Amino acid sequence: MSDNGTPTTPVKTTGLHVGEPAPGVKKVDPIIVADGVKRTFGGLTAVDVAHVEIPRGAITALIGPNGAGKTTFFNLLTGFDKPDEGKWEFDGRSLAHVPAYRVARMGLIRTFQLTKALGLLTVLDNMKLGAKQQTGENLFRSVLPFLWRKQEEEIEEKAKEILTRFKLDAKQEDYAASLSGGQRKLLEMARALMSDPTLVMLDEPMAGVNPALTQSLLDHILDLKSQGMTVLFVEHDMHMVRHIADWVIVMAEGKIVAEGDPHEVMSDPAVIDAYLGAHHDADLGDSDDEHVHAMKELIDDEQ
Repeated sequence: MSDNGTPTTPVKTTGLHVGEPAPGVKKVDPIIVADGVKRTFGGLTAVDVAHVEIPRGAITALIGPNGAGKTTFFNLLTGFDKPDEGKWEFDGRSLAHVPAYRVARMGLIRTFQLTKALGLLTVLDNMKLGAKQQTGENLFRSVLPFLWRKQEEEIEEKAKEILTRFKLDAKQEDYAASLSGGQRKLLEMARALMSDPTLVMLDEPMAGVNPALTQSLLDHILDLKSQGMTVLFVEHDMHMVRHIADWVIVMAEGKIVAEGDPHEVMSDPAVIDAYLGAHHDADLGDSDDEHVHAMKELIDDEQ
């Protein structure tokens, strides 16, 4: 009952969200909130997100067809690009005009579709670079070994422990350039953990990964959640999305067009339209678009 005596409709709360699943739906405990974020390149609007919230402590998949603006949105959230307008917060703190290195220090770490491992450094040295607030980074302190040596030993011990978890300990003295594509993905994810992040953002973690390493990567992503981290990832593998995601956000032409439980989103008409588009009247069996095939298979599975 409201203050003026009129009946009120109770707010529906289900798991991660409040109210019915829809673009921009309010989350119970959001870790990221973005409003009016827009990015244009010339006459092309790459991102035009009115409102979106990312739930804390969950694995959220950001999906959509090629050119939907997913990676651009990632770049905006993490300080690797600047929007034309809009505001967004991470853990209650504004990220507007915050450079990428400071965003990382705040606990928001991202990986890239094309891995950023430094090939001419060893796997172990790549890991050490991921540690934050290193005493030796200060010019004055760097010439006084007693100020940084203990921390250096602790960083190396932590790096080796994480490499063991990722089954990369046997490669720790190898140059990163010698790793396979999948191993580089594992290294980048492992290096992200060196900074004890609150939110890990993964840009197409399965791209170019040998099937033999796919399950290992999936297990590690699930492990991030079990350790209390929030995960937001971009992915085209719809079977993977349905397997590990708690929540799905769909982008098309720069906008959020759907949100919800993975199983429900896969059968949402807006999602089907976003993926199939002009293919509606085509013979999907003759299409070369692997994403269309994946979506069709999932739609068929749901039916």
